Amino acid sequence: MAGEILNPAVEEYLYRMLPERDPVLLEMEQYAKEHHVPIIGPAVARMIYMLAQLSGARRIFEMGSAIGYSTVWLARAAGPGGRVFYTDGGEENVRKAKDYCQRAGVTRRVSFLHGDALELIRTVPGKFDLVFLDVDKPQYPAALHVALPRLKHGGLFITDNTLWSGKVAGKSIDAATKAIQALNAEMHESKQLFPVIVPLRDGVTVCRKL
Repeated sequence: MAGEILNPAVEEYLYRMLPERDPVLLEMEQYAKEHHVPIIGPAVARMIYMLAQLSGARRIFEMGSAIGYSTVWLARAAGPGGRVFYTDGGEENVRKAKDYCQRAGVTRRVSFLHGDALELIRTVPGKFDLVFLDVDKPQYPAALHVALPRLKHGGLFITDNTLWSGKVAGKSIDAATKAIQALNAEMHESKQLFPVIVPLRDGVTVCRKL
């Protein structure tokens, strides 16, 4: 579901303009809607797909992948020589993701890792061209600290839900909102990052590592 960021009429217009997705992506969107699985949705997916392609990202680490919706988009953007590291703590999510990725034709580009993304990223050697953050929101500040040293210079750090249905603009009252506020502040104060918040869907922050 979209966040309460844009005027509803504008939000509806943006989604109405989106080209039709292939049957696997449409099935994933329907499954997510029916089972209340949080996914980035097609508008944000198109943006991260384009950013991955424009930046030439071939080695991508996802911190939180759910049923693999973003994984499919990123694996397609990375191309045949690319590698996307999927992470999720739920066994059923991993099983669904493997099935969807196989049907989408990107399985050979994906490494499936089961567990806590903040721990799993430590087990994968080397630097990443792009890190996509979408774990449980209270983990956001800690995730930045773990991921930033693993990101190559010039690489992209992309975070979903950074406007959190507009709650970040008010007085924080819950752990998730406080964590997102802390992450937003830290990214904008960092001398290692150049961040831009895009008010699309629930807010997406795109950072380039300097």
